[in-house]
Amino acid sequence: MTLRARLAQRRSKEQTVAIARSIGSDRERFSELLSIFFGNDRILAQRAAWVLSYCAEFEPTLVEPHLSKLIDQLMRDDVHDAVKRSVVRLFESVEIPKKLAGKLFSICIDLLDDPKQSIAIRVFAMSAAFKAASGQPDLLNELRLITQTHLPHSTAGFRARAKNLFGKDILKI
Repeated sequence: MTLRARLAQRRSKEQTVAIARSIGSDRERFSELLSIFFGNDRILAQRAAWVLSYCAEFEPTLVEPHLSKLIDQLMRDDVHDAVKRSVVRLFESVEIPKKLAGKLFSICIDLLDDPKQSIAIRVFAMSAAFKAASGQPDLLNELRLITQTHLPHSTAGFRARAKNLFGKDILKI
């Protein structure tokens, strides 16, 4: 069965993980996944995005050459939340090159600071921004301040991620 046909089937986490595992380290199959992800079929792009995030977790070296193009997806207004959520999530699994860290940080700050974004996108953006700012105290402080402004009216998941990244003292505002 083709990758496109598998993505068109009933969606579940089990199936998504199975597809990602079947891609493994096969660059050709991964390239096929990317062409579906960047293609015009919005439903298949969403499903491919979920698989892509697991591919990044299982084989991060497959994703690394495409990080710049994936970051560009985060800036688009015409992609489904599932695409943004999966793309920002995959940055938890890959090394962020220094040349892309600033751009990723800026985009993630915008996503985090936008209450119209889904909570999952905002939480994953918080983690990706934290990782992109690693070793840069000024950026980490900026992230901390933005995170703190949203804590009073945030969800339990948002607060838990903030506590996980910054320690329990961030909750004392």
